[in-house]
Amino acid sequence: MTRLYCELPSKPMKTGTKLNLPKNAAYHTFVLRMQKGNKVTLFNGKGGEYLAEVIKIDKWHTEVEILSFSSREAELPYGLTLVQALPETSKMDWVIEKAVELGVSHIIPLAAQRSVVKLSTERAERRLARWQSIIIAASEQSGRNRLAQISPVADFNTWISQEHTQPKLLLTQRAEETLAGWAAKNTPRPIFLLVGPEGGFSPKEEELAIAKGATPLSMGTRVLRTETAGIVAQATLSAIWSNYQMAHNIVVTPEDLKPLELFVL
Repeated sequence: MTRLYCELPSKPMKTGTKLNLPKNAAYHTFVLRMQKGNKVTLFNGKGGEYLAEVIKIDKWHTEVEILSFSSREAELPYGLTLVQALPETSKMDWVIEKAVELGVSHIIPLAAQRSVVKLSTERAERRLARWQSIIIAASEQSGRNRLAQISPVADFNTWISQEHTQPKLLLTQRAEETLAGWAAKNTPRPIFLLVGPEGGFSPKEEELAIAKGATPLSMGTRVLRTETAGIVAQATLSAIWSNYQMAHNIVVTPEDLKPLELFVL
């Protein structure tokens, strides 16, 4: 069933309500050649989803009636924050899309020493708006009912020097322990995932991260590209910790979720 993001602050969604979809969502229904009587799933990013029926439709206006609400969620049982040093433009778009599909709850773009892309204030604002649209589209596609948050671009030294209460994991080829080994010995918990740009973090950046409490971990013998490292790390954690959740029959509600920090080189 077609899933559409629908945030209307002036018109709260509830069963029995009739509402006009936002412009982008309405155009989507038109492109899909939907007809009166077709069903759609709506979500506002705050949790749960709504079953709705199309009652009027044209190119830019689609009116629906909300039939029911479901509290279904597709979130990870731990909050995962991806802290991604800026790579080349198209790579960042891809990373955000795939990270959202894998369940990341927060994305923090970083300007690192080796970042190829340098954004002015105006360009950063435009890029942030584009990234938000990518998050919405990936959430619609992947079945998530909560939107991942994305922060403005931050400077690496400034961000790493802030106080963080969650474990920080720095992925580096020099580490003796692997991420998989660490995850197998630890219960699911909030962490941050920090990924370097093309060429990785500089030695000084890596040393600073460790000095600020990051635990160095390896992804194995292969060196992964920046657009691959974070995705593989998320998949590794999800596979190992999902097995733990099933083995111990642990159910975590959305209210239990907290940010997760993981540093990837």
